[in-house]
This record gives sequence, C-alpha cells and structure tokens, in this order.
Amino acid sequence: MIDDGTPVPVLDNHLHLDPDHHRGIDAVHDFARLGGTHLLVVNKPSWHLGVEADAGEDFRPVFERTIEIVEEASAELEGRAWPVLGVHPGLVSRLVDERGYSAADARDVMQAGLSVAAEYVERGEALALKSGRPHYPVDDDVWEASNEVMRHAFELAADLDCAVQLHAEATEEMTEVAEWAEAAGLPAHRVVKHYAAGRLEGPVPSVMSEKDRLEVAAERGDPFLMETDYIDDPDRPGAVLGPKTVPRRVTWLLENGHEEAVRTAHVETPALVYGIDTEATLES
Repeated sequence: MIDDGTPVPVLDNHLHLDPDHHRGIDAVHDFARLGGTHLLVVNKPSWHLGVEADAGEDFRPVFERTIEIVEEASAELEGRAWPVLGVHPGLVSRLVDERGYSAADARDVMQAGLSVAAEYVERGEALALKSGRPHYPVDDDVWEASNEVMRHAFELAADLDCAVQLHAEATEEMTEVAEWAEAAGLPAHRVVKHYAAGRLEGPVPSVMSEKDRLEVAAERGDPFLMETDYIDDPDRPGAVLGPKTVPRRVTWLLENGHEEAVRTAHVETPALVYGIDTEATLES
C-alpha cells in the first residue's frame, strides 16, 4: 500500500504465477514490498502447465491450480488477489498446426474450456474470464474460429454478469469487438484488452506499465487499468515486466501529479469493470 497522504490501493490487472516451476509467491512478495495490494492472476496457457487439452474437462487442473496460488497470494497482500480463468487464444495454433485439429474442432475444444471456466465464476471462485484471438497472422478459418471462441466468452460473461479479459492483436481500435460483446448482452465496459497501449477505442485498456503508455492514458482521462503481464517463466526470466513495476509506476504517477489517474486505474475502473472495491478490501 502506497501512502501519499491517504492509502492508495495498487492493482496489477494481469499477471501470471507459476508456483510449481518458477517464483510463484516470491513474485507476490516483491509486489507487496513495493506497495502492491491487489492482483488479478490469469491462468498460464494450459500447455505451459503440461496440459494438452482435447476436451473442456482437461482444463480443470489448470484452473484449480490457479485458484490455489491465488488463495496463497491473497494471504500475502494487504488487499487480495482474484483469479481470471480462460483459454489462451494461442491454443488454436497449437491444436491446428501441431496436433492436426481442424479449425472448427479446435474452436469446439476452446469453447468447452471456457464453459468450464465459467463454472468457477458462477460459483464465485473466479472473478472473470479470459479469451481473445491470435496476435499474429493466421489463416482465415483459424481467424474466424478464434472470433467464434471470443464471442462464446462474451455470451458466457453476459449470463454471468462478469468481465472478459482479451489477449489480441496490437491495436488502438476494437470497436467491432466491443459491438460483438454488446450484441451478446455484455456491456463494452466489461471487456478489457490486456497488453494495451494508452489509447483504445472499444474495450477498456489494461495498459502495459511503461511510462510513455501511462502518460497517454493519464492525460486522456478515460477508464484504464495497469498491468505487467508478468509471465513467471524460468526460461524467459526477463520477459515482459517484473512484479515490482506497477507499484513503482504508481509512485511515479503520483510524483508527477497524476493522482486522479491513479484513482481511475486502481479504484474507479476496477469497480466499473469487475465490480470490486479495492479500498474496502484493504486491511485497516
């Protein structure tokens, strides 16, 4: 918790923890020591945890291991952590290119995995769903299958009244995707694009916590979140941003007069998107 006159909640909206193969709770300690209070922990891609899924039920161990590490993380924080569960959109390529699935069959496996993830949200064991589409070029049938997976996530989230985090291509314009969500009954403000720049039309941006991106987001004044996309991968120890980054960037924003932006990213937008209260969940 960063105390700049009044305590400031500090939320990393998207990171991964690997309790079995890399740092796990040690990464949470780094985050908390610098003033971090809240985490949204997204399950790692299923194949990174040794799961080669052929059916929706195959994802269940991935989701349950994520929930376990989130419970451990919450015990280390002044606030708490929440799980975000779903199917990484890159799985479509693994299924089609490496395992010989048709695009339609890959779609069915991924949609079934999302339906299993939705069970955990429905029971209150997870906060939101994760879906998206490849951020790299793919064949038209794979692209369409991926969009159908994403639309399935929107339909599930609309029924559950929860948010969806998207992994997708680098862009500042996703109004069509937001319209798909709205058509499914999910308000656009409950759709979050992770790994976003400081500007985005359509979903709410979860801004990578680099200073140039954050300056754009702060100056725009629209709802946004902050993240590191920390991947906790022993083979890529320096990849993306480390767990200390969001608390450090919050301090930097406060030092540069962006108190309103900090409140937007760590109090108001989490309430808008997820219905969570980061102030009330701080320990007194």
